[in-house]
Amino acid sequence: MLVGYARVSTRDQETHLQIDALHAAGVTVIFEEKTSSVGARPQLRRCLESLAPGDVFVVYKLDRVARSLIDLLAILDQIKAAGALVKSLTEPLDTTSAMGAFVIQILGAVAQLERGIITERSIAGQKAARDRGVHCGRARTLSPVAEAEVIRLYDTGVYTLRAIAQMFEVSESVVKRTVYRVRKPGHSSLR
Repeated sequence: MLVGYARVSTRDQETHLQIDALHAAGVTVIFEEKTSSVGARPQLRRCLESLAPGDVFVVYKLDRVARSLIDLLAILDQIKAAGALVKSLTEPLDTTSAMGAFVIQILGAVAQLERGIITERSIAGQKAARDRGVHCGRARTLSPVAEAEVIRLYDTGVYTLRAIAQMFEVSESVVKRTVYRVRKPGHSSLR
């Protein structure tokens, strides 16, 4: 069965062009919505949940379905898991053919490369900031004076991390990180 999906970003827009093209392609079941791709898309969710093995998910254009390449690949995985295929009416994406399946694999490789580059760039930026003395992440919960007191209390051996956390009205993990920054500076919980 051909199952279509049409979406426009605002209530002021119309899906007529998409609906007409889907009907012309032989699609009889169409899920339609007027919502931004950033927000919830309940009709898309219903459409994907309705797919059965052998169905073909048909769209006018891919940007009507996904907000990013990563989002598109997640949706394509869901369609594949349902045993369905995908076809775009305006783009060379048609997993009913060998070439279309190949295009999906290329998109997956590009998305993986994109995630890797973003991760590398983010790590390099954080390292450069730390090298300049910039604190990355949230501000510390405890003041430097309170942190010194936490370490002093912990070093006595009388108090547990939990007991110190209760004294300072913070989580146990805040106390643990405070202690580890001084006593175990290379610990994995500090990364």
